[in-house]
Amino acid sequence: LRISQEILNHLIEAYRKIRNTCRFLLSNLYDFDPAKHRVPYAQLPELDRWALMHLGELIPKVRQSYEEFEFHAIFHALNNFCSVDLSAVYLDILKDRLYTFHKDAHERRSSQTVLFDVLVAMTKLMAPVLSFTAEEIWRTLGTQLPGGLPAKSVHLASFPEVDPAWADSDLGGRWGKLLQVREGVLVRLEEARREKQIGSALEARIVIQANPDRYEQLQRHVQDLAGVFIVSDVELRQVHNLPLNPDFLVVVEKARGNKCERCWNYRSSVGLSPNHPTLCDRCVEAIR
Repeated sequence: LRISQEILNHLIEAYRKIRNTCRFLLSNLYDFDPAKHRVPYAQLPELDRWALMHLGELIPKVRQSYEEFEFHAIFHALNNFCSVDLSAVYLDILKDRLYTFHKDAHERRSSQTVLFDVLVAMTKLMAPVLSFTAEEIWRTLGTQLPGGLPAKSVHLASFPEVDPAWADSDLGGRWGKLLQVREGVLVRLEEARREKQIGSALEARIVIQANPDRYEQLQRHVQDLAGVFIVSDVELRQVHNLPLNPDFLVVVEKARGNKCERCWNYRSSVGLSPNHPTLCDRCVEAIR
C-alpha cells in the first residue's frame, strides 16, 4: 500500500470537501420539514431537477462500486459529485435563493427539497466507508426534523433508490449548453476583476451576443440567467455575423443602479420604497 504525506494531504482535502458540503446542506435545512414543505418533482425548477438528475447518476455508480469492491471508485464518485456538480455549480447558484428569498418562497422550498434528498442519499452512500461521519450527519439531521428520520441509525437504513423521473436527457442537454456559456462568462468576469473593472461578480452586468441558435437556447432561460451567472443583470443580443465557434461573445459592464444592502445585487429599484430605501424590490417583498 503506497503511503506518503502527500497522499494523506490529498485524502484530507477530499474528506474535508465531502464533510463541508454536508455541513452546508445541513445548515440550510434548519427550517425544512419534508412532511410540510416538500415540493413535488413536477413543480421543481429546472436547476433543481438538474441536480437530481446528477444524483440519479451517482447512486447506481456507487452501488455498483460496492458490489465490485471498487472502493476507490466510491471515493472518487462522492468527491467529484461534491466538488463539481454541487459546490462548483448547484450550490454556488443556489445561495441567492437560500439566503435572500422569503423563507416560504417556492424557489427556496424547491431547493431545500433537493438538498434534503441529496443529503439523505449521500449519507447512506458514504456510510460503509465514512461510518462515523455518516452517523454524525444522520443524527444531526434527525434532531432537526420534527418527526425525526425513519431509521435511528444510518447503518439501519437501506441504500437510496433512484426515482425514474430524475432521468431527463433533454434537460441534461439544455443545461449542458447553458453551463458552457456560464464557463465563458466566469472567464470574462475573472478577466474583468484582474483589470479592476469590477470587484465582485455582482458588480457586473453581462451582455451576451449570440448566434440565432444559441440566442434561442439562452432566451429560454432569460429569467434565470443573472442567477445562473451570479451577476446583477444580463442582456441578450442576437447577431448573425459571429463565427460558428464560438457562437457567443461575452461583454462585461458595470452594473446599473444601486447596491441592495440585503442581497448585494445592483438594481434600479433600490431606493423606491420609502420604508426601506436601501433595499431592492425583491428584498422588500421578502421581508414584508
